[in-house]
Amino acid sequence: MANSAQARKRARQATKRNAHNSALRSRFRTMIKKVLYAVEANDKTAAEEAYKKAVPVIDSMVNKGLIHRNKAARHKSRLNAKLKNL
Repeated sequence: MANSAQARKRARQATKRNAHNSALRSRFRTMIKKVLYAVEANDKTAAEEAYKKAVPVIDSMVNKGLIHRNKAARHKSRLNAKLKNL
């Protein structure tokens, strides 16, 4: 357990930040899954709508530092490729 006041505060902040980041990461994964489920269902309009909603979420995860920009680009590229194959 943390002994100094500074260490206790850092532990509190780490817990809070971890919960926040987990929620954001979950949102990121959910948006990707929505696109993939629409693609699997061969629903082009729903897939395009889901993709349009997913791209800003993916980009915001980069800006928040949760994922690397190359990972974001890879996800967007792969989702877009699946859309084009419909």
